[in-house]
Amino acid sequence: MPKMIKCPKCQTEFEIDENYYLDIVQQVKNEEFEKELASRLKEVKATNELAIKNREQELVNKYNQELAELRNEKEAEIIRLNGDLKNKDIELEQARDYKARLSTKGVGEDLEKYCANEFEKVRSMGFPNAEFGKDNDSSSGTKGDFIFRDFDASGDSKVEFVSIMFEMKNEVETTENKHKNEDFFKKLDKDRNEKGCEYAVLVSVLEADNEYYNTGIVDVSHIYPKMYVIRPQFFLPMITLIRNAAQKTISYKNELAKYENEHIDIKALSDYILETKADFGEKVKKIS
Repeated sequence: MPKMIKCPKCQTEFEIDENYYLDIVQQVKNEEFEKELASRLKEVKATNELAIKNREQELVNKYNQELAELRNEKEAEIIRLNGDLKNKDIELEQARDYKARLSTKGVGEDLEKYCANEFEKVRSMGFPNAEFGKDNDSSSGTKGDFIFRDFDASGDSKVEFVSIMFEMKNEVETTENKHKNEDFFKKLDKDRNEKGCEYAVLVSVLEADNEYYNTGIVDVSHIYPKMYVIRPQFFLPMITLIRNAAQKTISYKNELAKYENEHIDIKALSDYILETKADFGEKVKKIS
C-alpha cells in the first residue's frame, strides 16, 4: 500500500512504496543509533580518561605527600643531630677547659674520688668485712693512695686474707711532661712492701693511646711481683677478682694463724721456764 510523505523543506507531498518507506525509516533509525552510539562512546571515553587522570593525580599527590613527610623527618633528624653534635662539642670544650684549670694533682684527686665512690656503692653488699681507705701514713717518706684489706670473720677472730695497695694516676691533656705508667712501678712496690700489702695495683689513665694498657687488666708481675695496671673502669672487677681468688686460701691462713698462736704460747712458756730456772739458780747461789 502506497504511503504519502511530506518533504520537511519544501512541504511537497509525494507518494512512495511502503517497502521503500520502511527502508527509509530503517536507514534513519540506523543513522540515529550510530550517532547515539558514537556520542555514548565519546562520553564513556572522556569519563574513563578523566578517571584515569584523577587516579594518576591521586598517586602523584600521595607520592608527593610521602616524599614531603620523609623530607620533613630527615630535616628534623638533621636538626636534632646537629643540636646533639653542638651540645657534645660544648661538653667537650667545657671538659677541656675544666681539665686545663686543674693541676695534675687535682686531676689525680678526682680519679681517687671516682674509685672511692665506686667502692662505697658496693661496700655493704660486696665487701661487708673489708677495710678500704686512704693511706695516710707517710712516716717512711712516701705513701700510696688507697689500701684494701679483707678479713674472714667466720672464726673467733678476724683473719686478714688479702690486701691491695692502690695508686691512682692521671694527668691533664696540656701537661708538657707526659708520664708513663712504668714511672710509678718502683714507688708502688715500695709502698706496698712498707705497708705489708700482698698486691699492688696502679689505676691509671696515662698513655691513653697505648693499646697494651687499653686491653683491660695488665699483669706486670714480670717486673714487680703481684703488680697490675688497670684503667679506672676495671677498678671494682680487679678487687673482686683478687678477693675471690684469695678466699680460697682462708682455710690455710686460719690454720697458719692457729699454729702461730700455739707456737707463740709454747715459746712464751719455754721462756718462762728458762727465766724461772735462771732465777732459781741465782737464789740457790745466794743461799749457798
